[in-house]
Amino acid sequence: MTDRGKILEGIKVVDLSTFVTGGFCSAMLANQGAEVVKIEQPGYGDAVRHSGPPFIKGESPYYWSLNYGKRSLELDLKNDRAKEALYELVEEADVFIQNFRPGTAERLDVDRETLAEYNDDLIYLAISAFGQTGPWRERSGYDLLIQGMSGIMSVTGEEGRQPVKVGLPMTDLITAMWAAFGAVTALYRRERTGEGEYIDLGMLEATLPWLTKQAGMTFAGEETKRMGTKDPVLAPYQTFETKDGYINVCILNEKLWGELCEAIDRPDLPEDDRFAVNADRVDHLDELEAEVEATLTERTTDEWIEIIAEDAGVPAGPVYEVEEALNNPQIDARGTVTEIEHPELGEVPVIEHPLRYEGAESGFDRAPPLLGEHNREVFRELGYSDAEIDALAEDGVFGADDEADGGEAGDGEA
Repeated sequence: MTDRGKILEGIKVVDLSTFVTGGFCSAMLANQGAEVVKIEQPGYGDAVRHSGPPFIKGESPYYWSLNYGKRSLELDLKNDRAKEALYELVEEADVFIQNFRPGTAERLDVDRETLAEYNDDLIYLAISAFGQTGPWRERSGYDLLIQGMSGIMSVTGEEGRQPVKVGLPMTDLITAMWAAFGAVTALYRRERTGEGEYIDLGMLEATLPWLTKQAGMTFAGEETKRMGTKDPVLAPYQTFETKDGYINVCILNEKLWGELCEAIDRPDLPEDDRFAVNADRVDHLDELEAEVEATLTERTTDEWIEIIAEDAGVPAGPVYEVEEALNNPQIDARGTVTEIEHPELGEVPVIEHPLRYEGAESGFDRAPPLLGEHNREVFRELGYSDAEIDALAEDGVFGADDEADGGEAGDGEA
């Protein structure tokens, strides 16, 4: 790292969350330099540690993707001494994250009012499925449920077939990004006012703004539906079959439409009244697809990429498998997929986050932590001697049979 430093250096985060929403949020903060202490349930840890197969020597690669850059501390929050230790961490913290179902934080004595007694300028982030108010507030919820209830599944998949969820934990990640944005904006506000903040973030509400064009259609009184890869307001903007695979073609205006037709040697298409302008093409999507695909199946995907994307400069690209998405000349040139040293597994892969600052550094400095890997380290930084840490272990702070070297914390949403 250069002396430019990272933007969130000096910011301390205590993360009591499990699974994706809080985990990806605190990973985003860690990537920008925040010091994240991940509080975990002794002997078990974050439930995402056990999400698999696959496992690599007992470690879940899914867990890695959410927890680079953090330190792991086991605390048994049913133990009063462990709770006191948590409060000591909170006294030094800037941001506190939890994704409990509403009411759980109060039962565990980690609610906003309790923690404010130890740190009244804390940024307290409460993530849940439906938020802290409303008739559904006490319901549990995970990505699949929210994809269904947010309308995403109603417009994902093919017409006439059952709804399909997006293959990623999309609403978890959407919520995580709002959470990180909320934490950073609250920190900025604190710089101006000196005041802490409480952020109530529900997954369902976090997802609705991402409906964009589909919400716009609904507001205009139009019906939304599943359309496969076709787009409801742009055409052609979809996947087409080629001689040996598939290609995505993205036409957003008449200039690009003309350039595409010229590139694929179909000058007749813009002259057809059904396809003259975008609105006409949207009204005749099926006929348009048949005409364009009849031409595209004559050549391979690679041939069309060269003709359409490289030579004509029209937006088009292949449909990669995940392995191809992670390993290609563009990603290699940007250094997006790198490796980081793991204490037990050697070098493990990491997908770096995409923000590239001219005046600051970013990136992960730590491998995803082993369960309880930093029990002693964190308490030494709080001023504890080794003898005092041994006493904490004997008192069950790190779990029943733990010697402060390894050891779980939370009951959260996805």
